[in-house]
Amino acid sequence: MIPRIKELKPMENYCLSVLFDDGKKVIYDVKTDIEKIESYGILMTVPGLFSAVQLDESRTCIFWNDKIDLPSDAVYEYGTPV
Repeated sequence: MIPRIKELKPMENYCLSVLFDDGKKVIYDVKTDIEKIESYGILMTVPGLFSAVQLDESRTCIFWNDKIDLPSDAVYEYGTPV
């Protein structure tokens, strides 16, 4: 089953606070993706883009634009539980 996101908040230092429907809450560090995935680089260079993060209608994908997105299952698995 694909985890659905209940709440999404951008934080300082390119991190996301994510709460899932099952109650699990994680902090996901996007800096690792920024360093490894070329298209993510603009999250650091375009002012305000990182904080404009959105959640798709199905609540299974986080995105910034049509080239930068994160599936909820990756955030669920690799986020740091809080």
